[in-house]
Amino acid sequence: MAVEKNETLVKLYDETTGTWRFVKKDKGPLKSVEIIEKTLSKLGLSKNEVRVYLYLARYGERKASEISEALCLHRTETYRILRDLEKRGIVSSVFEKPLKFIATPFEKAIDLLIEARKLKIKLLERKKKSLVSIWFSLPQPNIAPERKEVFQILEGQEQIDLKTTEILENAKNEILVFASDVDLARLYYSGILDMLEKCNRKNIDVKLVTNDSRKSRFFIEKTKVSIKYSPSKIEDLPSFMITDQSRLLLSIVKNNGDSKEHSNTKRGRITALSTNYEAFVKVLGTLFDALWETDDPVQIVQTVLK
Repeated sequence: MAVEKNETLVKLYDETTGTWRFVKKDKGPLKSVEIIEKTLSKLGLSKNEVRVYLYLARYGERKASEISEALCLHRTETYRILRDLEKRGIVSSVFEKPLKFIATPFEKAIDLLIEARKLKIKLLERKKKSLVSIWFSLPQPNIAPERKEVFQILEGQEQIDLKTTEILENAKNEILVFASDVDLARLYYSGILDMLEKCNRKNIDVKLVTNDSRKSRFFIEKTKVSIKYSPSKIEDLPSFMITDQSRLLLSIVKNNGDSKEHSNTKRGRITALSTNYEAFVKVLGTLFDALWETDDPVQIVQTVLK
C-alpha cells in the first residue's frame, strides 16, 4: 500500500506478462500529458473519456476489454465511454470480430472538439433573444433600485479579459490605467491596449502610467494614448484600472511562494478584484493622480499622441 501511494511511481499493466508493475514517473513527458489532459477536459471531455481517448491515440486500435483492463475501468463504463466518444467523432469502431476501436488522429480530434464548442456557443447566441424575452415575461418582484457596493473575484486570464472588456465598453468619460511593463505585454496581446486606443478616439480621457523600460516603450510606441513613465520601481505592484472614478479592476499575480527573483521571470496565475467600493476606488484614484501629477524631474513624460 505504501508503494501505491508514492507520488513518484505510476502503476502500469504489462500486456506481455499479464501483470501490474510500478515504474518511476518521467516528469518531462508527464507534464506534457497533464497539459493535454487539462486541455481536453476544457473542451468538454470527462476525466475517463480523456484517459480512454489518449490510450487509444497512443497505442492504436484495441478491444474494449483491453482498454478496460489497462485503465482499470469497469467494462460497462468502458463501452459507454467509447460510444460517447464515437458520437463526438473522435473514436471509430473497427468492424472486425472481436470489435475493436481506434482513435481519430489527435490534431483532427482537437479540431472536432473545438468546432463542437463553437457550435454550442452559436446556438446559445441564437437563443439569447428568446431567453431574455422569456425572462422578462415572468412576473417581476417590485424591488426599488438601490446602488450596492460589491466585490467580484475573477480567476484566470480569460475571465479577467472579459471583465476588462465589459468595463471599458461601459466607460464614458475617463479611464486610468496603472501597469508595469509585464502587465503591458498582457494588455497588448489580449487586445486591451487596442480597446484603450478606441476609447481615446471616442473622446474618453485615457491615461496610463507605467515603468520606463525597453519592454514598456516597445508596447507604448504602438499605442496612441496619454502616457507617463514612473521613476519608481513598480514592477512588483499590482496593476489596476479605474473608469469614471466609480469602477475599479485590480489585478494580482499569485506566485505560489516562489522567490522574488523567480517571480520576476515567471509570472504565476492571475486573479483580479472588480469593485465599485467607493473608498477603495478613491484611494487608488488618489495614488494614480499623485503619480500622474508629480513634478519629479527624473520622470520621463511621453508626448500625448492623439
